[in-house]
Amino acid sequence: MPAGKLTARFVQSLERVDATAWDACANPPGREAVGAAGERLDPFVSHAFLLALERSKSVGGGTGWTPLHVLVEDESGRLVAAAPAYLKTHSLGEYVFDQGWAQAYEGAGGRYYPKVQVAVPFTPATGRRLLVAQDAPSGAREALIAALRALCKAAGASSIHVTFATQEDTQALREAGFAQRAGEQFHFLNEGYRDFDDFLAALSSRKRKTIKRERREALGNDLTIDLLTGADIEPAHWDSFFAFYMDTGARKWGRPYLTRAFFDEIGATMADRILLVMARRDGRHIAGAINFLGDDAIYGRNWGALEERPFLHFEVCYYQAIEFAIRRGYKRVEAGAQGEHKLARGYRPVATHSAHEFVDARFGAAVAEFLTRERAAVDELIADYEAGLPFRRDQHG
Repeated sequence: MPAGKLTARFVQSLERVDATAWDACANPPGREAVGAAGERLDPFVSHAFLLALERSKSVGGGTGWTPLHVLVEDESGRLVAAAPAYLKTHSLGEYVFDQGWAQAYEGAGGRYYPKVQVAVPFTPATGRRLLVAQDAPSGAREALIAALRALCKAAGASSIHVTFATQEDTQALREAGFAQRAGEQFHFLNEGYRDFDDFLAALSSRKRKTIKRERREALGNDLTIDLLTGADIEPAHWDSFFAFYMDTGARKWGRPYLTRAFFDEIGATMADRILLVMARRDGRHIAGAINFLGDDAIYGRNWGALEERPFLHFEVCYYQAIEFAIRRGYKRVEAGAQGEHKLARGYRPVATHSAHEFVDARFGAAVAEFLTRERAAVDELIADYEAGLPFRRDQHG
């Protein structure tokens, strides 16, 4: 699809895309983080992460996530913009829920699936979705949006959904006519704390005492925490963690999304961007959480445990991540979707953004009207959360 001197095409696997060229769009060198939620290097849009999903068969095949990535190239064939795109036959693994839209669409006689999803599968972390190289020619982002619309038409899809997008990408899509949706998550924001005790000192006395008690009871006298990254992560650690993941995934979703091979893939290609927090007793790991490391943030993703223990989830997923972030100077910890209980543990409410467009203009207009009301409700909810944060009055900025 020509767009001036730019041409767009679609590929069914990142195996067909040069990793260096993709990463130059996904994580442009020298990029500065913008604002509290900025990120210089986003591990999830990297070629290594997305390709690991494909090679491990966590996407593709019968998963309902069919890769159809969008590439925009200049006259010389150089990749100047890209988008991680998937043709979806369901609405699972997205964390921006549109099942109600699907029911209404099909109730009116339409066919909601397939739809085009621009996202990182199974990953509710805000990041760049319109991946534009730093030296891309003028119009590259517009060509990318036009290509997404061409993909939607060619696939016979009902709609395009760009989820957990940055504000910059959301603004570009809104200007192109997409409807904007808002949601909320809970992030720990590092206010330059010296250590975990300094963070606790910013909380109210009651919350401070609660967290200290939870940490004591979580580990007791018999558990030790291992923090593993890079070459310290061995195949046996992945075996243990996968057992935790499968147990939690089977109970929460019915079918875990990620295969065992996925963890081998990321262990081989991006171990330095991974932090495993593992709880050990008598030489055996009984619980663990996986975190991915950007340049500015720690992203908590999955956790699991082979036995129930009060507060162990909070220790392994939240407190250890906070402590690591403070020690290493990370600006924030993102602990995934949902979970109001995070507020009482020093996490703050943060807005998330997505953009949506429907082939059926009348349905799109109805959704846009609903989203206007929903955004107002989300703003009000975040304000309510802010008012109830557990920080001391003189510390709550």
